[in-house]
Amino acid sequence: MDYYYETAKGSFQPSFESLYHFSCPEWFRNAKFGIWSHWGPQSVPMYGDWYARNMYVEGSPQYLYHLRTYGHPSKFGYKDIVQLWKAENFNPGELMSRYKKAGARYFVAQAMHHDHFFNYPSARNRFNSVNYGPHRDIVGLWKEAAGKEGLVFGLSEHHGASFEWFNTNKLCDKKGPMAGVPYDGYDPEWRDFYHDNAFTVEPGYVRHHYTWDERWYPVWYEDIREVVDRYEPELLYSDGALPFYRNYADVTDPTWLPGLSMAAHLYNSSETKYGENKAVYLHKDKREEYHRIGLLDFERSMGDEIRENPWQTDTCLGHWFYDVRETYKTAVQVTDLLVDIVSKNGNLLLNLPQRPDGTLDEECSFILDGITKWMSVNGEGIYDTRPYQVSGEGVTSAEAEKETVWTPYDVRYTQKGNTVYAFLMGRPRTAALHCLRDASSVKSVSLLGYGELAFSSDMGILTAALPEGYSPDGAWCLKISF
Repeated sequence: MDYYYETAKGSFQPSFESLYHFSCPEWFRNAKFGIWSHWGPQSVPMYGDWYARNMYVEGSPQYLYHLRTYGHPSKFGYKDIVQLWKAENFNPGELMSRYKKAGARYFVAQAMHHDHFFNYPSARNRFNSVNYGPHRDIVGLWKEAAGKEGLVFGLSEHHGASFEWFNTNKLCDKKGPMAGVPYDGYDPEWRDFYHDNAFTVEPGYVRHHYTWDERWYPVWYEDIREVVDRYEPELLYSDGALPFYRNYADVTDPTWLPGLSMAAHLYNSSETKYGENKAVYLHKDKREEYHRIGLLDFERSMGDEIRENPWQTDTCLGHWFYDVRETYKTAVQVTDLLVDIVSKNGNLLLNLPQRPDGTLDEECSFILDGITKWMSVNGEGIYDTRPYQVSGEGVTSAEAEKETVWTPYDVRYTQKGNTVYAFLMGRPRTAALHCLRDASSVKSVSLLGYGELAFSSDMGILTAALPEGYSPDGAWCLKISF
């Protein structure tokens, strides 16, 4: 299948050779912490991620919840869920102000999830937040709020997987009173929403994250080009590897990658606007020859060493979409994770789950306040820093999705000019740092949020006693001046 992917004119061509000239902009290197709104109609049931798919998987928890709450999916389907999303208490200005106070330097809005519902007034898809549900331009409101607070604005797109992912709406129950009755995905009135994807499927199984059906590739490209051109993001996140592989058996030599054209279009558009590229494209293919066209993203995981190029971990306090069943991370778990990531040249993008009305629940708000408090004291050791010669010391490896149990010997380092920041992850009573380049040339040691400390540097080991009775939540940060 031949298709011409039109890109903005500029320095970048849609090829690996050209895109390898991408260089990470300074804003991303310095920002370290972003907040994400992974929010849309799938928040309505308040029953977790992948609801639009799993509500059509007979016997799954979300199917059973849907059946008992809204009715059978042949009668009340996802097309009806989207019309229940009202976002009636959504106040992006208030939320963005809180996110900035919490230390976010960039904000990412979800343009669309796998559910084929767009959070902006698309000219290409009638199923969007202006025509249905909130009747508001959700992405546009987020961008306006981010601009007022001085946060860099980005977009996430999860559209590449939609064609394959959203095929369960073509199934039917295999047992019970509605056995054999097709779900509403077969209704021709809604076929442009539910996709023309009625091939054989098995409940609960996605054959591939990205479809092999090449009809979908130009649809993806033109849809994403529309949202990029409309909102001019300085970060674009694709939920998956570089779209698309025509030949999954030989992915080292792909013959068709519209993602290359999208990266070139994003960078050239930024170049036209600023005179240089300030945009970042993030995707999840860990093979160097692919992620070098942009930056690497780790979903709910992380790198285990200092990487030469900046990277990002994305995670959530709980589930991606609001879920009343989910246990949240604590503020300390989030800030500890941030420190570990930054020490390895990474950024953290954190999703705060919003209720369908657009608000944060009390627990999420409390956690956000805890992050805010810690960042107001320790942000100096996070922002604008670069990795030290080692990321840290101690034997404990951070857990991305579980609270890490640190020992008193665990330290993480960052550096800014002639200053090294040592985060004491296990909150010891006495700090003993073994990995400083030249401990004998240390001029002063202070504890952020407290003040200067007495120290010694005998035999190349820097030691400092921590103040009695001082026990703030989260890692303590020593500021070491040379």
